[in-house]
Amino acid sequence: MIALAWGTVLASAMPSARGESLAAGCGLPRPWHVSGGDDWPPVPAVYAHRGASALRPEHTLEAYRQAIADGADVIEPDLVITRDGVLVARHENALAVLGPDGHGGEATTDVAERPDYADRRTTKTVDGRRVSGWFAEDFSWAELQTLRARERIPAIRPANARLDGRYGIPSLQQIVDLVRSESTRLGRAIGMAPETKHPTYFQSIGMPLEEPLVALLEANGLNQADSPVVIQSFEVANLQALRQRTPVRLAQLVGARGQPYDFTVAGDSRSYADLLTPEGLAAMRRYADVLAPVKSLVLGPEAVARGGAASELVARAHAADLSVVVWTLRPENAFLPAALKGEPVGDDTVRGRGEAEVAAYLRAGVDGVFADDPGVARRAVDAAAGTAKSAAAAACGSGRR
Repeated sequence: MIALAWGTVLASAMPSARGESLAAGCGLPRPWHVSGGDDWPPVPAVYAHRGASALRPEHTLEAYRQAIADGADVIEPDLVITRDGVLVARHENALAVLGPDGHGGEATTDVAERPDYADRRTTKTVDGRRVSGWFAEDFSWAELQTLRARERIPAIRPANARLDGRYGIPSLQQIVDLVRSESTRLGRAIGMAPETKHPTYFQSIGMPLEEPLVALLEANGLNQADSPVVIQSFEVANLQALRQRTPVRLAQLVGARGQPYDFTVAGDSRSYADLLTPEGLAAMRRYADVLAPVKSLVLGPEAVARGGAASELVARAHAADLSVVVWTLRPENAFLPAALKGEPVGDDTVRGRGEAEVAAYLRAGVDGVFADDPGVARRAVDAAAGTAKSAAAAACGSGRR
């Protein structure tokens, strides 16, 4: 069971898209796939990608709080680190990026408008890319607390942009405190899936993320196998190192192309595709519990439009005893397949049939989804669970087992 400080587990369960049997005695269907056999996470699970980032500026306490209110099972803080060693939630270590012309680019804070921090502007090479802007590792935690969060994609999420300046940047400890409090208040275990951002880069500058992360888990009684925590990374070496330091679940993130950056630095020619072969998945299982692929590797747009189907990748991962959590499902037209876009289809800000996209991936057999609007994912998961329970009841009523 989950560490008691996080509350009682109320795990949901669904029958497998692969047709797994009902639980003994009928009534409750078995989970699709459970790696490790613990009660957490529920399967399928709703992971709130950067919080409820379709509804609030990402990686703010308000985004996480909204996600929990909307039924998320797990919230996801991306982790970077301050100059004085505090882990904080930002999608990138760059707090604001300058475009090629030296003017405004992507920003998740108001730092570019702060004259008192103008001298922190610099250019760095992060994972082989030159980036100009302001970086979390050049600020103390006290200084970061003076900054205000901004919507990262205001052209697509103008309602979020109207909230610019209202919220601060949270530390991981503040997020842990929120999750613990909400788990107790709601009587259900809410998990965390922190992602270590750019681990090779941070190690290269003498500021590794892994040590303070494990220390924080330990200090909060969460460095245990049954804790509701999943640590993620796009790299391999830091997950392998973490496997020696923590028993919590680990998730290997996989992109559609390219390779883990630690492979690039080490001269390893393997790509993400190589990690997904049967041999690659077997090797992955020696250090990870979860495969977290980009959604296009599980289902293409046409398959999603048709309502989903069994996925070969999901089957291979399950055969290797890996759970599968797919990323990222977003409700706006800008991110949906043509068949699921809302009207007018040319307006990227309009919401389409997001629940249908989630349902398609559930039919593919995934064990969870990362969603920018966890409420949309929650409704899809609950609808599928209702269908499954009806099927279970019908099977019991007819005498089938």
